[in-house]
Amino acid sequence: MRENDYLELYELQQIIREGVEEAVPGPVRVRAEIASLQQRANGHCYMELAQSGIQGPVAKVRAVIWRSQVSAVLGKFADATGGPLKPGVSVIFEVLVNYSELYGLTLVIEDVDVEHTLGEAELRRRETLERLEKEELLDLQKELALPDVPYRLAVISAEDAAGYGDFRRHLMENEYGFAFDVTLFPATMQGDSAPASIIASLNRVAAALQPAIPLHDGERKCGGNESFDAVLILRGGGSTLDLSCFDDYDLCAAIARFPIPVFTAIGHDRDSHIADIVACDSVKTPTALADMFIDTVAAEDERISSFQGRLKLAFVSKLSLLEAAVQRLETRIAAANPRRLLERGYTLITDGNGVLVKRAADVKAGDEISVLYQDGTLKCTVNGKV
Repeated sequence: MRENDYLELYELQQIIREGVEEAVPGPVRVRAEIASLQQRANGHCYMELAQSGIQGPVAKVRAVIWRSQVSAVLGKFADATGGPLKPGVSVIFEVLVNYSELYGLTLVIEDVDVEHTLGEAELRRRETLERLEKEELLDLQKELALPDVPYRLAVISAEDAAGYGDFRRHLMENEYGFAFDVTLFPATMQGDSAPASIIASLNRVAAALQPAIPLHDGERKCGGNESFDAVLILRGGGSTLDLSCFDDYDLCAAIARFPIPVFTAIGHDRDSHIADIVACDSVKTPTALADMFIDTVAAEDERISSFQGRLKLAFVSKLSLLEAAVQRLETRIAAANPRRLLERGYTLITDGNGVLVKRAADVKAGDEISVLYQDGTLKCTVNGKV
């Protein structure tokens, strides 16, 4: 290549723009899934459209509905479907292909096909929910309960995920100083391979558990020697496409049938997934899940502390009663002490063997007796009886 054999960037962009305009000179219909959507203050609506394959997204492109068309396009879709355009919905748009030397490729949305009301992901989601409900799996996890002090936690997450790091830091640095035993089971947490990866991690957790014990009333209870008290599935925020794996039937069924409680913290506040519905319980963020377990242990600690106070009070009360009984007994013993009688001016008489003489009939003339006074003893001989 010669030194001066090159194109200026603007020239290259012009060539690309001319090629695009020649290849796609007019409106075309495009089917894609909305990966993200933002309606700006200036009235324009910006989107990212995508198409997914077996290994994840295979195509992405920017799209825009100009302010002049926003009301018509969004209103048409809402009127037909009963809901707004939102991430995760698969739609057919009529678009103009626009290429700018400055902004690159953008699809300008002119219209929407209202016959294509729900995206394939939403249809699969509804079918999954209906199947789980038919198989009575939606509430199966709700029959399980945590132990009073759940501290052995199996966590399924990506090893380097920020959400897992936030969860572990928040849990371990709790203000009470509670200790938790956390074991990570790494898994892929997005894309088409995620369900199988998470199920494999669930199976590794299950291998460490005792079989679930069926109860007579139909409820389930975990065995007595589990290695873990609960399973926590953690995934921070992401696009709707990234998180759609948590609507997978096989994954949700595996969660529902798991023998110990499964808790989920997936995505953002606006996200809701079937995995959350079938889990024992769900929260929106990993740190909120950490707070849930800290609060559970704190509540049990407070309950035990209250029992400790009540036990101490009962012990002190019982001890006081025993002390009062001992004092009464000591008073009776003191009152029955013969020396107390002598101090009051009475005498005691004993025979020659030192045995107390209680009746005159117990002695006869000639017997040696002792008469005890407070200040001494008289040795006497009985001369006779009167």
